[in-house]
Amino acid sequence: MIQGKAIKYGNNVDTDVIIPARYLNTADPKELAAHCMEDLDPEFKNKVQLGDIIVAGTNFGCGSSREHAPIAIKASGISCIIAETFARIFYRNAINIGLPIMECPEAARDIKDGDQVAVDLTTGEIINLTTGRTYKAAPFPQFMQELIKAGGLVEYVKERMGAQG
Repeated sequence: MIQGKAIKYGNNVDTDVIIPARYLNTADPKELAAHCMEDLDPEFKNKVQLGDIIVAGTNFGCGSSREHAPIAIKASGISCIIAETFARIFYRNAINIGLPIMECPEAARDIKDGDQVAVDLTTGEIINLTTGRTYKAAPFPQFMQELIKAGGLVEYVKERMGAQG
């Protein structure tokens, strides 16, 4: 179970505001995290706490296909993203790096900034602990749960290769 404070954003949050292009000269997750969301929310790096959950509207992660965006979010301490919908390439990149994301339009619309939220990736249950409301998203298939648990695709493959060796 993942639990954290909701940080709320609207629709069409694109990769250029998640991590501005001027910071793409580094692959260091800590450096990317230091600039995560700074053009959209200059206070993000000061208010985000380990375990917090981003909640957003439609088309989260649209724009360029840069993997830097989910890396910056994960390295900032965000434990999960709940949105009405995700841009497909962002969705895949997030799973590849082990960042849990959940599509649940009702939860994304109802959860407010600052609400305490709990997410169960195995069942798809999202609980707004502040209001007591429960929502149901589609749970990740077992394989995707294993990717997330391993920390992403690369770590998953390393584990599998080590188990076979």
